[in-house]
Amino acid sequence: MDPVTLRTDRLVLRAFTPADVDAVYEACQDEDIQLYTPVPVPYRRADAEELVGEKLPAQWAADKDYTFGAFREDTGALVGSYCLTRVSRGVWELGYWAVKEQRGHGYSVEAARALCDWGWATLDVHRIEWWAMVGNTGSRAVAERLGFTVEGTLRKRGIANDGVPHDWWVGGLLRP
Repeated sequence: MDPVTLRTDRLVLRAFTPADVDAVYEACQDEDIQLYTPVPVPYRRADAEELVGEKLPAQWAADKDYTFGAFREDTGALVGSYCLTRVSRGVWELGYWAVKEQRGHGYSVEAARALCDWGWATLDVHRIEWWAMVGNTGSRAVAERLGFTVEGTLRKRGIANDGVPHDWWVGGLLRP
């Protein structure tokens, strides 16, 4: 699929471009992003260049992962990264991280809602899943505001960037 652009009242969601490398690099210096999301640690500028220039375009082309950068309409500032990733037929996973300075303004709910709405309308989706490491209360708050049902806690589900197995919350949102 060719990348598309989505708009909300305050945001523009679009594929990342090489012009966004510096903003992605800066955002991924945040310790919370490095703990709660699968990014390299330490996060180098070369990691941002590879992500934006190679990995994300390839995922769009393969129709398996659609990652959007969310940018403020008023300033153009990066708000965060929001993606839908195919898990299995009809099941997609919502993932996101937000720039530290942009948290607490409702942007993540707005961006993720737009992405889920696009997924329902465009993709073969009957369920969207959300996963977060236990303790990532910001991610859980966003998921719950979107209407996800927290379905349980998986004990020692995965090893985070700190090298330690962690418990994870899992939730689901069904086609409206």
